[in-house]
Amino acid sequence: MIRHIVEFKLSADDPDQRELDARGIQERLTALLGVVPSVRTIEVAPDLGVVGGHWDVVLVSEHDTLADLEAYQAHPAHREAAAWVSTVVSDRATVDYDF
Repeated sequence: MIRHIVEFKLSADDPDQRELDARGIQERLTALLGVVPSVRTIEVAPDLGVVGGHWDVVLVSEHDTLADLEAYQAHPAHREAAAWVSTVVSDRATVDYDF
């Protein structure tokens, strides 16, 4: 199994906009479950906001194989969601590992 973790930094400074953007990321990416066949699980959540310096939003998804992860990333529904996400984030960090 492959676990795919992506952390996002939001671009907006306004707290209300940041909340909307975090919710938009969460809605768009969790909607991929059941649409992209190679996604076994997916969770997307904003940081609790209690410790400074944390990333703003995290995605954790699981895939049976590396090929399944690659299929997820290439899927048109993922590409559409990722294109929108890229408009509201300033940075991202990714880790993929086998477990």
